[in-house]
This record gives sequence, structure tokens and C-alpha cells, in this order.
Amino acid sequence: MKILFLGDVVGRSGREAALKAIPMLRKELKVDLLIVNGENAAGGFGITDKIAQEFYAVGTDVITTGNHVWDQRTILGTIDQDPRMLRPVNFPVGTPGRGVVAAKLKNGMSFVVVNVMARLFMDPLDDPFRAVDEAIKSFTLGKTVDAIIIDVHGEASSEKMALGHYLDGRTSFVVGTHTHIPTADAMILPNGTAYQTDAGMCGDYNSVIGMKASGSVHRFVKKVPGERMEPADGEATVCGVFVETDAATGLATHIEPVRLGPRLINTRPSL
Repeated sequence: MKILFLGDVVGRSGREAALKAIPMLRKELKVDLLIVNGENAAGGFGITDKIAQEFYAVGTDVITTGNHVWDQRTILGTIDQDPRMLRPVNFPVGTPGRGVVAAKLKNGMSFVVVNVMARLFMDPLDDPFRAVDEAIKSFTLGKTVDAIIIDVHGEASSEKMALGHYLDGRTSFVVGTHTHIPTADAMILPNGTAYQTDAGMCGDYNSVIGMKASGSVHRFVKKVPGERMEPADGEATVCGVFVETDAATGLATHIEPVRLGPRLINTRPSL
């Protein structure tokens, strides 16, 4: 299976760049499963059903989120009706939405996507390790399902890496989101799971993690609230990770980062 994961979409600039790139990348890379983290797609804060539908229309299969999922309150009324949009699986019982999706593609291949939130420097949620165990316990990679992908939305690289090693051999791909900076550690772990600590963002990198630099700098320098944080609106770079898996085992055979746009050194997978 060929899997493309695009990192956190930030604001209009990131959204427009990702929407434009998705059909091209699907065709060029012959993508079977395309996942987008969309939690900052609506003005840099949250996501709406309308934006989600725009992503589905261009070829997105699953949308993951994170700690900003509720920033647009209207999503509370629609997320239960959208089986393809996830919020972290370790949110409290009774939280709207779902943290895992299990489905089949048009070509018959089956997949599971789990969205989980880490805890270091984040909200004190349920244990992400146990939450993922519970989410995937009914599936056996390479036997009952063709691919299992985990989006770990978290701040600390150590916690994400620990989850990667914890799930090594039981999942196809573990990828981090939230920090908006692509890490240079795309690799296949010893037991066959593809891993990257953070996929980066789809957004304007002439910014502070996607937000206009002036507001962020003011807050750090003056230590007082300043202007409302706004997403940077320059030309965006699309960042993500491309993974191929073995048809028999579901484990990874190939992983490469994807970076398309200004500011960062561009890289495209070599098929």
C-alpha cells in the first residue's frame, strides 16, 4: 500500500497549498491512502465541516486532528456524523467524535488510522500507550488488516519516539504532528514500522510555526499579551511523509519525506 500523510494544515495559505497539491501527489505517487492532519485549517485554529468536505473532494481519505480540534465550535455538531474525521482516541469517554477509523479502500485494501495525543507538555489525557493498544487490539497487521497508521499529536520528541518503538512491528507507520516543523528522522524501525517524529506543517514557513512572526516575537520579548495570533499568509510549503508497505505483512518497505514549496529544501519521493 502507498500511503501519503500530510502534516498540520495551517490557515488559508496552508489549506490552499494542500488542496492544490493533493490531486497531483495522489496521481504522481499512485497513492492508495491519503491522510491529512487538519486541526489548524480554519484560520489557524480548528477545522470546520465545510473545510473537511473540501479536503475529501480532492482525494483525502481521513482527517486527523489534535488539541485544537474544538477551536471552531461548530465542529461539535458535525464530527459525530463524519466517520472519516478523527479526534484523539484518548480524550475522555463521552467526548464527541471518534479516535479510530477502520475501513476499506476502493481497491479492497483495508486500513486502520488511529489519532492519539501525547501528554508531555500537553493536556493530562488518558495514557496514550494504553489507548493505542486498546484501539488496535482487534486488528492483526498483515492478516486482518493491510495497514495500521498512528498519528501521534504531541510536543515532546521523546514521547513520540517511545510510542514509535512501542508500536514497532505492530503498525505500518507512526508519524508525529503538532510541532509544525518537519524532522529529519524518517526511518524504518527494527521490526518494520515506518517512523518520523514530526511530519511538519502545510503552511507559510516565513512565520513562527505558521503564525505571523510579529505577534509571536512580541509575546516572547515583552511577556505580555499582544495582538491576536494570526496565521501567516505567504506562499505555503506542503510537508508530509510518503510510506510504502509490503502487501503480505503490512510492514513498511520505504519511507521518504515530502516537502514542496518555498523556504524549505524541496524533496519528493523516488518511486
